Amino acid sequence: MTTIKDTAEEWEVRATETPFVGNKTSVRTDDVVMPDGSVVRRDYQVHPGSVAVLALDDQGRVLILKQYRHPVRRKLWEIPAGLLDIPGENPLHAAQRELYEEAHVKAEDWRVLTDVYTTPGGCSEAVRVFLARDLSEAEGERFEVEDEEADMELARVPLGELVRGVLAGELHNNCLVVGALALTAVQAGDGVESLRPAEAPWPARPFEA
Repeated sequence: MTTIKDTAEEWEVRATETPFVGNKTSVRTDDVVMPDGSVVRRDYQVHPGSVAVLALDDQGRVLILKQYRHPVRRKLWEIPAGLLDIPGENPLHAAQRELYEEAHVKAEDWRVLTDVYTTPGGCSEAVRVFLARDLSEAEGERFEVEDEEADMELARVPLGELVRGVLAGELHNNCLVVGALALTAVQAGDGVESLRPAEAPWPARPFEA
């Protein structure tokens, strides 16, 4: 039986340049050698990586937030998420920080739900989606939000309602879509206990435990 599994590989790059450098990401242009020996130019966004948190409460509801996303000119319902701002940062620590900052919530039980590349044809972004359970309100003052986050709405919605919205074409955020469908699949299959531990290796973004 053939194992269906992504594999690491790196084709020769004859030349590279970075025509744009932004605050968090940049654009790189590589001249890549193809299998037939030809060289083609590939432009892509260089991204530090992200984490996202599907936080599930004891009533089977998922914590979601609504945020304006300028590139798509939409307000999207999403799960808490954020950039891996520090190279080599432990993604679990980053996820715990995002859950606290965006929702003022902490969780006692953490597992890896899934790892994805958001748009591998044009961006190097890798996202680790965590499942967080045993939720409680965080202590202390709420984190001061700014920019798009200042206008966020928060809600707790049953998982089944999110799946319905995904399949109806009403919810579009990739981490929400992936997280909701992955959790539904694991609940119908081997159960949450079968998920990888929160500090499982992540080859796409290696980190110190």
